[in-house]
Amino acid sequence: MSRSIERAQPYRGRTRRETLGLLGAGALGMAITPGSALAGGESETVLTEALVLRDPDIPVAGNPNGDITIVEYFDFQCPYCRKIEPELRQVVQDDGKVRLVLKDWPILGPVSIVAARMALACKYQDKYLQAHDALIGVNSKLTEPRINELLAGAGIDVDRATRDLASNAKAIDAILARNNDQATAFEFRGTPSFIVGKFRVPGVLTMAQFDQVIADARKALASKK
Repeated sequence: MSRSIERAQPYRGRTRRETLGLLGAGALGMAITPGSALAGGESETVLTEALVLRDPDIPVAGNPNGDITIVEYFDFQCPYCRKIEPELRQVVQDDGKVRLVLKDWPILGPVSIVAARMALACKYQDKYLQAHDALIGVNSKLTEPRINELLAGAGIDVDRATRDLASNAKAIDAILARNNDQATAFEFRGTPSFIVGKFRVPGVLTMAQFDQVIADARKALASKK
């Protein structure tokens, strides 16, 4: 992947209908339902609601049994992802009923891919969230030695992570491919980008705007019951 970052535009309530689209009924004009599919290269990737919101291979923070899911597509080297992370985590913690699904979307070059693959390899020692927080929480440029240093500092066995990456490379790369296929299908053009409930949010939100779109997602969910 060699896509350059495009600064995500902030969410504005007055243009919500333009910046938010219900999956299957919004700006995408594409239904995310069981059985729907998107052709991608030589393969066909099934983009079901279950895979977007509840892919069992994707790490989850917040409340795993929450009523609303936020899916974040991010790159560890993205300055906007780094900036928004503390606020996003605070919103999730304060709400208490939000699942935060962390989808690595390494679009800022080879080192981003290295970081994403190593972080996902840390799943095999149950330390993905520690790896994520260590890599997203720095302001400096990442390099391979710096990635290993940060992971070790977070209490991760880097040698084991390297071995796990080698042993599970196919599965890890399949996760990254799924994430990329989804982000491309949603027409996201930069990181961070979000799905909140069934709303597509291609941009940066403040804490107050996160609260509002979560409330909107709950209203949409309640209206279908």
